[in-house]
Parts: sequence; C-alpha cells; structure tokens
Amino acid sequence: MSISSVWQGIELPATSEWVEFEHESGRRLRRPAFWDGGDTHRVRFAPPLAGSWTWSGGELHVAEAPTDEANPFYRHGFWRMSPGGRSLVHADGTPALLVADTAWALPWRATPDQVREYAADRQAKGFNAVLLMTVQPDMRAVGPRDRTQDEGFAIGFEDLADGHLNRMNVEYFQYLDVLLDILVEHGLVPVLQPVFHGFGWKGLDVAGTVVPPSEYAAYCRYLVARYGARPAVYLVGGDGSGAEPQTAAGGAEVHAADCYEQPTGIHYRPHIRARAHQDADWLDFQWCQTGHTGEHVPERVADMWRNEPVKAVANGEPTYEHTGRTGVAEGWWQGHEAWSNLCAGGTMGVVYGAGSLWQWRLHAEEPGHSDFFLAPGAGWREAIDFEGSTYVGLLGKILDGVPTTDMAPDWTRTISGRALSTAEGGLIVYRENGGPVMVFDPTVPLGYTIVDPRDGSVVATGKRDTPQSPLPDVGGAPRVYICL
Repeated sequence: MSISSVWQGIELPATSEWVEFEHESGRRLRRPAFWDGGDTHRVRFAPPLAGSWTWSGGELHVAEAPTDEANPFYRHGFWRMSPGGRSLVHADGTPALLVADTAWALPWRATPDQVREYAADRQAKGFNAVLLMTVQPDMRAVGPRDRTQDEGFAIGFEDLADGHLNRMNVEYFQYLDVLLDILVEHGLVPVLQPVFHGFGWKGLDVAGTVVPPSEYAAYCRYLVARYGARPAVYLVGGDGSGAEPQTAAGGAEVHAADCYEQPTGIHYRPHIRARAHQDADWLDFQWCQTGHTGEHVPERVADMWRNEPVKAVANGEPTYEHTGRTGVAEGWWQGHEAWSNLCAGGTMGVVYGAGSLWQWRLHAEEPGHSDFFLAPGAGWREAIDFEGSTYVGLLGKILDGVPTTDMAPDWTRTISGRALSTAEGGLIVYRENGGPVMVFDPTVPLGYTIVDPRDGSVVATGKRDTPQSPLPDVGGAPRVYICL
C-alpha cells in the first residue's frame, strides 16, 4: 500500500489493542487501536519517515513531503517540546510558536460548514491552534440533541450526566473526526481537553472532577488513539487546581500511549498556584489564566517561568474580548496582552478568546448562557470579527522565521521595554509606546527590524553604528524591535 507522504495519517483495521509499525531503518512506533462502533476497531498511523513501513497487516510505502506542501505539520512534522523545554518545535526542529484561539464548545455545537468558515478566518489571521473541550462537560446541561437549535448540543457519553464515561456515543466522535479534519486542513492544531474541571460550558457541575480517574485515563487513551495520528496538543487538566486525580491519571496515560511525543500539560483556573506535578515526566507545559476582568497581569506568567523543573509556560486564557459587557478587553488590549505575556516568560505562545465565541453561541439572541461571559449582541459569527483577534494572530506572523526556540525573558540587555533573548543571542523588545531603546550588551546584533505590531508593517530597518547606539524610533505607538 502506498501513502502520499510523511505525516499524512492513514486508517487501518485493527485486530489487537496495540499495533506496531516498523520502518526499514529499524525505528518502531506503537499506536493504540480504538473502537469505532459494533465490532469495528481501527488504528490510525502517521509515518514520520519516508520509505517502507511494515505492520501485522502488510507493508506501507511512504513518500517524502512534496516541496510545495503548504501545511507546516505535513512539511515539518507534528509539534513537540524544544530541547530546553521552554517552547515548541516541529519534529524536524523548525521553531514554532503557539498562537491559539479558544473555541471551547465547537466540538458539540458547530457544524462542518460553520467550522470551515471559522477555520478560514483564523488561518488567515495567523492562528495555528484551537482550545477545545472534547465533550460538553456540564452534568446538568439540558437541551435538544441538535446543533442547529437554541441550547442544543451533541452528546459524547450517554452517562456523563451521571459522572461516568462508559457509554460512548461513537457517532459523536465520527462527527468530531470531520470537524477536526477541517481544522487541521487549515493548519490549526486541536488542543484537546478531555472533560473540563472548572466552569465548563454553563457552569453546571462539571464531570471532570467526578468521573473515576480510571475512566478519565481510558478516555485520554481513546483521544490519543483516535486523534493522535494528526497534529494535537493534550490539555489533561482544564480550569482546575491541577491536583485533581483525573489530571495525573490522564497525563500518565497520554504519555504512555502517544508515540509522537506531542505536548501534554495543564490549564489552571486563575486563582491557583500553577505548579502541580511540576516534576512529572508526562508534564510538558503549564498554562495559567490571568483572569476575566480586563486587567493585564503578566506577573502570573513571570511567576510560573521560575518554577522548576523547567516546563513551558503560556497564558492559556486572557480576558475574553467583550466578555460580559461591550468594551471589555477590546481591540489593541488583546495585542498588548499577548506581547506582554510572551515577554514575561510565556514563550510557548499566546492565546486569544472572545465572548460568545467560546460558547459557540448560535446567534446573538440565543438564551441559556451565563451573561457574565457572553459578548452582548453577538453570536459566534459576530465574535470571530472582533478586532482583537487580528492583533493576536499578527504576533505569530511577525515572529515567523525568527529563532524562537527556547528564547527567554531578559532584563539585562536593555533598559527599556519587555525583552526576550534568543538562544543564538538575538534580542526581541516590545514597547507599548515605542521610542528609542538603549542597548547595554555589546553582543546584541547591530542589525535591526522595527515593526508596528498593530498591522505587522515594518517601520524601519537598519544597522546601528556601534554596540552602544540605541535602536531608533520616534515613539508614540506600539513597537516590536527585532535584532538578529
């Protein structure tokens, strides 16, 4: 059997719980099988190397990626953690920076046509990941089983309302296959949260803290089996303390089942010490929330950066744009938030959120949601056009091609702004109001590019005369200075 190219997934019949694939070089990868209804079991495999692969059912012939392959995950491979553990890289070592949106409720509310519209918008703006609750987690949520009706939603487990994950609705996951395929086709990595531990969809008694850890772990393994042969990030703790027994059980199971070493971590509620399981082998990253009230609190990210052993850090949920009332965290607020948190130590990447989008509110008048989190007068379609998403997406575009691998906050090389040093000695500075930047390290490269982060335009390029010369800018507007 021939496969088009490396990293492209293939689905095969499975007759055992695990299926081993061996490359002609001797490299072996083991993938878990998954149940797909009735007596059907399948295994999905994405070959990371071109050449011949053998398995119990025969032989696979895999080609190199075409030179014009546009999807970075097929051209460079899936994400994994960097050598220093602070950032993302593709499998071939290409630097990567997470630029994620929060469309938490998409899996049980959205239709394929809606996801195509959403994904095209996010891809065009520069996003490369989407945070998703894989199932509707509120045990007391009620509504029709219809994604097109007010308060309607699809159900992943028939017994989730009772705090269990044993009665799987396999048609739900077959539908989710289609939605996630659309995201991946648009270069958007699904960030998979199994069952939420915090507010959930409507704040109605989430199942994530109730289901037995063994059932939670089994579901995590199912997610790896069904969706792990494509780009993925695993968020085994969602909006909790991190100490929930389900989190550790799920993290260990993902670590054991995932042969591609895709990132696994925890997303915390705002009011918590974000360092649970810091020394666990399965833990790759820690994500904080800086709250939902429109305040910039990069200190939370900076505090997490100091935790040891080293894990990657990001602000996984800043204030949602227009959440609760019009004007909250709107517009450039989101751009300043993203650059501030990145420079404070959130070097895994940045995340954006919009009120009414994360709930996938069907239309501006749909009832049944918490007013605190809704954007007034907006459904999901209106929310994808909020101005702030453009600025967050631009961050990834501005730093595309910059050696971001294991860059670190640096307060020693300049006196102005928020700064990052790259592993190769480069310097990135963000200043909210621009202006000249004094440089106090003679090793900072003389060449510079100065960018307006509001539109991505290059406002100046040049080379400083001496190591003591400042980076020139007249000030009065946000600026990013890049010296490589």
